Amino acid sequence: MKIPASELILNPNGSVYHLQLLPGQVADTVITVGDSDRVEEITKHFDSIEFTVQNREFKTQTGNYKGKHITVISTGIGTDNIDIVLNELDAVVNIDLKNREVKNELKSLDIIRIGTSGSINREVPLDSFLLSEMSIGFDSLMHFYDSKGVEETEATQKFIEHTDWFLKKSEPYVIKGSQKLIDIFKSDQTKSGITATNIGFYGPQGRVLRLPLQDPTINNKLASFQYKGLNITNMEMETAGIYGLSKLLGHRAISLNALIANRITGEFSQNPKEVVERLITYTLDRIVNV
Repeated sequence: MKIPASELILNPNGSVYHLQLLPGQVADTVITVGDSDRVEEITKHFDSIEFTVQNREFKTQTGNYKGKHITVISTGIGTDNIDIVLNELDAVVNIDLKNREVKNELKSLDIIRIGTSGSINREVPLDSFLLSEMSIGFDSLMHFYDSKGVEETEATQKFIEHTDWFLKKSEPYVIKGSQKLIDIFKSDQTKSGITATNIGFYGPQGRVLRLPLQDPTINNKLASFQYKGLNITNMEMETAGIYGLSKLLGHRAISLNALIANRITGEFSQNPKEVVERLITYTLDRIVNV
């Protein structure tokens, strides 16, 4: 069945609408970052870069690092952008864009997020690497898809009960990362936890400037939640969407965060760029050597 032009929007050159990517331009291994400036912080390590394309906040470079073909793409902030990036990446590799038909043989991408985050757990130190074994989403993205088959519904229910979740907020959803990628990237250099994916930076993450919060104790409730030996360790704004859409589309995903702030102690990293650089080199070496 052909996908209508109104649903799969293509540019005049046949590229997908927002990312402006064409078939053959996406490697099987994809690194996502939030900030478009961080794309080149990764690709500066590459042996070669095949091309660069940017539209709005979405910047993509594909190249080679020690024999490994890798695409690096910036997503911007939030799971609304993740909805665009994941669907269009999948369209490039799994839809015949000329005929507007889903291919008979589907490709699975390895999608690795490199991000920054703030810890809400005293036991997860500043400047450490956090591997998100699970993520809990406070946005509503997954509820627009038939996603029950990929959600950890038991964890969701326990979280709702633990926090006495305010019912006017979107119902949370919990998604597990790819076990294959967890096994590759987990080491004595990483900490493991559940990442909370928020829909905002201030109130949704418990920050108070001039506006009071609906639940001033929410961060304490998050930090005290535990499921299958994992605590909620950090907060950011993309991981749950990446995990959910990746599972629905048949891709593998993992999220790695440089913890540059600790919300409990009020500390901020003295050298956040150095921490992110170490995480970049750690990730690239794991991609190549494991």
